Amino acid sequence: MMRRLLTISVLAAAQLSAQSPVKPGSPKPTAPTPAAPAAPAALIAPCPTNDTDCVPPAVQREFRGVWVATARNTDWPSKPGLPTAQQQDELLAIMDRAAKVGLNAVIFQVRPEGDAFYADGLEPWSEYLTGKQGRAPEPAWDPLAFAVREAHARGMELHAWFNPYRAKEPNMKGPLAKSAFARTHPALVKKYATHLWMDPGEPAVRKHTLAVVLDVVKRYDIDGVHLDDYFYPYPEKRANGSTDFPDDASWKRYQKKGGELARDDWRRENVNQLVEELYTGIKKTKSWVKFGISPFGIWRPGNPESVKGFDSYDKLYADSKKWIENGWGDYFTPQLYWAIDKEGQRYNDLLGWWQSKNSKARHLWPGNYTSKVGEGGKNEWKRGEVLAQVAATRATPGVTGNVHFSIEVFLKNRDSIATALERTAYSQPALVPASPWLGGSDLPAPTLTAKKQKEGGTVLVPTVPKANAKDVRWWLVQQQIGGQWETLVLDGSLKEIVLAQLLRNPFVHAEIVAVSAVDRVGKAGPATVVKVAD
Repeated sequence: MMRRLLTISVLAAAQLSAQSPVKPGSPKPTAPTPAAPAAPAALIAPCPTNDTDCVPPAVQREFRGVWVATARNTDWPSKPGLPTAQQQDELLAIMDRAAKVGLNAVIFQVRPEGDAFYADGLEPWSEYLTGKQGRAPEPAWDPLAFAVREAHARGMELHAWFNPYRAKEPNMKGPLAKSAFARTHPALVKKYATHLWMDPGEPAVRKHTLAVVLDVVKRYDIDGVHLDDYFYPYPEKRANGSTDFPDDASWKRYQKKGGELARDDWRRENVNQLVEELYTGIKKTKSWVKFGISPFGIWRPGNPESVKGFDSYDKLYADSKKWIENGWGDYFTPQLYWAIDKEGQRYNDLLGWWQSKNSKARHLWPGNYTSKVGEGGKNEWKRGEVLAQVAATRATPGVTGNVHFSIEVFLKNRDSIATALERTAYSQPALVPASPWLGGSDLPAPTLTAKKQKEGGTVLVPTVPKANAKDVRWWLVQQQIGGQWETLVLDGSLKEIVLAQLLRNPFVHAEIVAVSAVDRVGKAGPATVVKVAD
């Protein structure tokens, strides 16, 4: 009513003025000066430092990884020789499911057996991709580059997974390509039962594997390099009844040069040299790229005393205890593939033993045989087994994550395991734990500017000084909606953050937003916190 009365008064005054006579000699009335247009309302405003509502909660730190196996088409692609578009659709489905479950890292197998799931490498295209080793995909595409881009777009790390020595396994049906290492260097590759295996005792084999891995590190924006548990092969009976690896030639050459180690110790040292050289080589190439190994879960029976089973030190010549004690990796993922209370391989006993050897305080992220959930048979697991193992991991000081084998069980959601993790253990996003021994950057709080979309809604533009821009791996975005905070991890290459796209409910909006930059080794800088206008 007051506003209406004011309007009427102004109109009346104007009419009265128009009706008043102007006296001769009086100055002519001047036109009123038009009012300046009102300044547009600010889209964002800095949060007062003393406002406790503007303090976002601490973000959980946990590695939530999954293996994506390409050997034998275990996880991807579903079969060899699919059209490129179908291969890409399947890989996108994997990335979508991993993100939906709440994972933050994909360990993608790129070299299952002296071959490649990426372009222009030192080894031929994989048969498991195109149906024939050495045949390029048509239309051409690069699965590793695609996987890196799509993982990062979903806030997940991408680790490239290599098998260091396997040259051919029985599931590979076609011939080796002319460029395969087993054909270009046949004397360095041994037939072992049903496999072809690069001889770890040959320095040229070690040099070749190192070159293959470092080529990928140089050319791709990967977050980690990963080795599995295959070093010397798992024992199989050869045609002569022996299970020993046929390395007489390299062994005799070592002895002839004055080598003094016993044969088993020499074999272990061959693997040790590769592990150490990979670690140092990766760091010289890109210091921030993590190196991880997932050894067999038992180093030696009796370690700890309650443990029984396969002796990987003796049979695979894998001295994994030495690797973790020397810090020749940034993370270790012992494959603890037994039920949590399995007699002789109890989860907590093994996990505690591995942590006791972690004197360099590297990341310890055990591997879990999640694919046993709902697999069928009397020994299958229920989803509660995996949930219990994740809980046991979290209850162990110094252990900060898990890696699940493999993505297939999540795609099929057997016994609702994907749903259960998404709704319980992984319901809130987590950042990968930082690796401060890798250096990294001290990123400043980003500068935030805002603009309106044409269709409405606020867009934040985060920037850091140009010198720091290349070091931003993620934007950590926390938004308060209805008094509750939500966390998102976004690709650091994003130039704009469209707030409306981050909302689960389109009928609400964020009242407060905090943005911080996370560098390539996982260190988060200070946050810039702003209030957002309606």
